[in-house]
Amino acid sequence: MPFRRTVIAGLAALFLAPSPSLAIDLPDLGGRTVVVVTENAYPPLQFVDPKSGRAIGWEYDAMNEIARRLNVKLEYQNTSWDAMIQAVSDGQYDIGMTGITIKDDRKEKVDFSDPYMRSQQLMLVRGDEKRFADAKSFGALATGLIGAQPGTSPFYTAVYEILDGNEQNPRIKLFETFGATVQALKAGDVDLVLTDSTAGDGYVKASGDSLKLIGAPLGTEDFGFIFKKGSDLVAPVNAAISALKADGTLDALNKKWFLDYKMGQ
Repeated sequence: MPFRRTVIAGLAALFLAPSPSLAIDLPDLGGRTVVVVTENAYPPLQFVDPKSGRAIGWEYDAMNEIARRLNVKLEYQNTSWDAMIQAVSDGQYDIGMTGITIKDDRKEKVDFSDPYMRSQQLMLVRGDEKRFADAKSFGALATGLIGAQPGTSPFYTAVYEILDGNEQNPRIKLFETFGATVQALKAGDVDLVLTDSTAGDGYVKASGDSLKLIGAPLGTEDFGFIFKKGSDLVAPVNAAISALKADGTLDALNKKWFLDYKMGQ
């Protein structure tokens, strides 16, 4: 419960700022088709429900509501994280969503929406892990291995805040998807995965005590949707995000996915 309260408190800090007006006029985009790409690897943001086989999650609900209010038709597609930013930059997709941290170097390739969520990076380990309890003790464990996706915020946090600043450090094992890093952790092939608090909470709740989160947060991240540079969708989507914040829709999604939803039930 303390961790869950931390997540909700962080989200509340972002969403509950006073708004000058609850009535926000939104543009009508005339029913145009918008192609949204995601990875379906970050519960509860976006993932495949193990019971129904449907792609669901916080981001799907938010994006569907944004589309409804802007009068657009959505087409969802999937790709791997390492291909997503470049693919959106090239115009293969109109919007990318997969808990993408807003960073200056990424802004050189894509435009970001305003933040829709704030999260923190935490250490995800096996439930019986007792050799280390925080970033410092893990760094001192010479045999400890970290699983990460190249080019992600967790990769750079592992390199520069936990290890020695060497991006070729053999203690970092690279994987194509976040889901693969978690599977490697469960199998004992790596000992630590860094995850944002939203995804980490989802994996822990679904693990049946085989996973846990340890240590202090290793940084705060703001998430945004991404677009091709100069996209005419940025301003309408930002307006819709503001509307969803102002009328409590995002607060309701936080409650649904971070408090009420039970993975696998």
